[in-house]
Amino acid sequence: MRGQQRELSFRFMAQPGDVNFGGKVHGGAVMRWIDQTGYAAAVAWSGAYCVTAAVSSIQFLQPIRIGDLVSVQAKLIHTGHSSMQFAVDVLARDLRQGQSRLTTSCVMVFVAVDAEAEHPIEVPKWTPTEPDDLKLAAYAERLSEISRSMEKPLREDHPGIVER
Repeated sequence: MRGQQRELSFRFMAQPGDVNFGGKVHGGAVMRWIDQTGYAAAVAWSGAYCVTAAVSSIQFLQPIRIGDLVSVQAKLIHTGHSSMQFAVDVLARDLRQGQSRLTTSCVMVFVAVDAEAEHPIEVPKWTPTEPDDLKLAAYAERLSEISRSMEKPLREDHPGIVER
């Protein structure tokens, strides 16, 4: 239901096909899990088809190993007219030892799109009220400002490359 589900989690088992030559899960596999979870969260919030617009501040903090139970958690932290920002955390749990650890975190931006007309559509507004949510929303705003300031010189030097 539109505008109701603010958080969503997916779980995966890290498998041999997910690892690199060092025996740890590929960053690309982790990014795929992040994108899948973020997409599902964006669709659940907006009730519409969504596209990934940006991934900011991705940090790979600890490795994920074969056999770890991986939990990818997406939480809505800001809405615009047609955009949504989600804080995404990836946790890995060694099932034998029962210890979970934060392995990756980032902020994702999705835009709700009319699938047929291929143009952005309005998303349900979310207004933070809790102190932690207010901090996350302010962080999302700062990330947006930084992104715009970084894109400005590129747009000026190369018109048409980056359009918003």
